[in-house]
Amino acid sequence: MALLKFLGAIQQVTGSCYLIESREGARVLLECGMRQGRREDEEGNRAPFPFAPDSLDAVVISHAHLDHCGLLPRLVAEGYRGPVFATESGCDLMELILKDSAFLQEKDAEWENKWRARLGKAPVQPLYTLADTEKALHLCRPLAYGERHEVAKGIWLTYHDAGHILGSAIVELEIHDHNLTRRLVFSGDLGNTCSPLMHSPSILTEADLLLLESTYGDRDHRPSEETLDELATILQAAHRDGGNVLIPAFAVGRTQDLIYYLGRFYQEGRLPQRAVFLDSPMAIRANAIYARHYSELNGLDPAYAHKVKSIQDWLPVLHCTQTPEESMSINRFTDGAIIIAGSGMCTGGRILHHFKHNLWRPECHVVFAGFQAKGTLGRALVDGAQHVRLLHQRIAVKAKVHTLGGFSAHAGQSQLIDWVSHFDHHPELYLVHGEREKMLVLQKVLKERLNWLAGIPEPGEQIAI
Repeated sequence: MALLKFLGAIQQVTGSCYLIESREGARVLLECGMRQGRREDEEGNRAPFPFAPDSLDAVVISHAHLDHCGLLPRLVAEGYRGPVFATESGCDLMELILKDSAFLQEKDAEWENKWRARLGKAPVQPLYTLADTEKALHLCRPLAYGERHEVAKGIWLTYHDAGHILGSAIVELEIHDHNLTRRLVFSGDLGNTCSPLMHSPSILTEADLLLLESTYGDRDHRPSEETLDELATILQAAHRDGGNVLIPAFAVGRTQDLIYYLGRFYQEGRLPQRAVFLDSPMAIRANAIYARHYSELNGLDPAYAHKVKSIQDWLPVLHCTQTPEESMSINRFTDGAIIIAGSGMCTGGRILHHFKHNLWRPECHVVFAGFQAKGTLGRALVDGAQHVRLLHQRIAVKAKVHTLGGFSAHAGQSQLIDWVSHFDHHPELYLVHGEREKMLVLQKVLKERLNWLAGIPEPGEQIAI
């Protein structure tokens, strides 16, 4: 029988990676994600791959977030030369995200080597370079949703809309091995059915083996309208306090949702702030990719569509700040503004500079609208840290910190269970892409509601498909 090895996003959220090997010799890597969060997790990105990169026949990527595709350039740098499959819009977003990642890898290594040289220490190399990334992108092979394609001998791939971000996919693999056909379905990151721009995740009914993400396996999200009302209340309070509203946001997915919601507030007369700054060059470029693939999106509410021709029509107070000089000028704005900046978990990017200028101010409000992994600055703030260290300074946290779970781009517990329940026969089920305590809750609830047994694999565990 074919074999599946669990290599990443096992009892943790990031670093998605699974290896499929058929008895006929085909080897397909499903996901090649970057580990994010704690220092020891990120150091794992430099560990040797547990397989020879040049032995792979194909790589299959579910979507463009770094925790699913972020090590592709390193894989290519170490010898992989086969095709990399993703959806059409997923390929466009991967180009944006991987080039940005390579730029940061090179800049971080350059900065670190300056102080290492002063201490007489050997220089470090970036995890990968822009040149490695260009080589990886040349290997991309876009596939449309619903298109069935043989990616390696006897292994056929079909993508289905996962509703998570633009181009995100549920991965269906048919493995034909010695006259036996087995169907593996990997949920990828399933989207929240309340997302304003994404379609609901596609429903599948057949699988022999199912890998299910469990990021929010322990709870449901708040209803989206309640979350919107809470956001409106926060914005009104910040306006009264005279402080800025800082929103750390992922450049792809969350930012586009937030712009939609703030535009809706503007159209309804519920946006008190006179300026919204999108301070993320990558998010600005992502907006253009979303616009280019507009046909894949849910579309604008019909109540507003007739009078909106562009993002600027939808949210006229939006200012996109591309350059560092434009970014720094935001801190001279004294009227109280909304500042959306990367990164989503506050592990780098321009949000850190805005924290430096605002976290110590009691009139400031910080809004988290997405998952914060263990070990990140975002998680520390959500967990109530009184002081944080950033940009080599210790900063007091006096700002009011809010968490809006209803904006998550991931399915909540009930949505995960509903999606699973449509399979005709109980497939062999494993939980991946979640923290262990959340997996244990989802495992228990699946047994109670569906009488399904769900396994929780160990890192490196191998099973027969």
